[in-house]
Amino acid sequence: MPFPITEHVAKTDRHTTAHLACGAADAPLIIFTHGWPELSLSWRHQLPVFAGLGFRCVAPDMRGYGRSSVYPQHADYAVENSVRDMIELLDSLGREKAVWVGHDWGSPVVWAIASHHPDRCHGVASLCIPYMPEGFAPRNLVPLVDRALYPEAEFPAGQWEYQLFYEENFPAACAAFDANPRNTVKALFRKGDAAGRGQPVRTALIRKNGGWFGGAGKAPDVPMESAVLTEQDLAAYAAALERNGFFGPDSWYMNHDRNIAYAAKAANGGRLNLPVLFLHAAYDFVCDTTGSRLAEPMRESCADLTEAVVQSGHWMAQECPVAVNAALAKWLAVKLANVWTS
Repeated sequence: MPFPITEHVAKTDRHTTAHLACGAADAPLIIFTHGWPELSLSWRHQLPVFAGLGFRCVAPDMRGYGRSSVYPQHADYAVENSVRDMIELLDSLGREKAVWVGHDWGSPVVWAIASHHPDRCHGVASLCIPYMPEGFAPRNLVPLVDRALYPEAEFPAGQWEYQLFYEENFPAACAAFDANPRNTVKALFRKGDAAGRGQPVRTALIRKNGGWFGGAGKAPDVPMESAVLTEQDLAAYAAALERNGFFGPDSWYMNHDRNIAYAAKAANGGRLNLPVLFLHAAYDFVCDTTGSRLAEPMRESCADLTEAVVQSGHWMAQECPVAVNAALAKWLAVKLANVWTS
């Protein structure tokens, strides 16, 4: 019998974290953290697989999402606050350590747990977003832009132009997503396309075009990408985003200076000595780690780094779950065999 996925809530005086769990309660722990604009269900293809392999798997709704706490100020969504949420979740589970796996904005969270709380980590894995020891922020990303593809005069921040749009036009950014969350999810959750290589991505054009969807001010009604979502998944994402709105999710982009200041407080100068796995998405041309210098700071700052490439777009865990699960399982078997067998 496969393990069921069950719903739970962990509450402290400062925060509530709703989370999914799967696997034997006393098994070694893996915590999966999602990104923008997702939910704990983004890990639906991983939870039962790794439960079946002998782990207790937990996937929280991050702050601002799902049934976890929602906050009214941009500063509430700084990475440091989410790190505290995750350490409190770990404590509530009665555990000293976990294997941490992150994607998108969940990745800077697990990277920060590894760099600030290495004693709470067996190892850390990230999908798509490499470790930036000085903080995942435009100030540190723009110097690594491929200027052959993104000439500075035309694309000052390269593919990261969209992050500056949030800072300059936050109400407009939120309004466009909030206008129709279901269509927003359909428009954003697309599979990877190799034909995009060597072409500027649309995130580089968002400031120039006046928003994610240009002058329309709302997402187009495009067909759902069945390679990434089912109708049930789409309905769950849309319902959560309609209930909470995009203020919280979008506010994660409004804390670059705070996140840089927090990164400067990391242990060991930000160098990671624990086992690290990074999964490159071959067709994620925003976080392009296969054709640019974006992964260089990670390679310089991780003493025990394993890398693998998945033939996927950005939504890797949902688009290519078999390849993702295989890469994670191989890394766990090779680098964390003692954790697995415990």
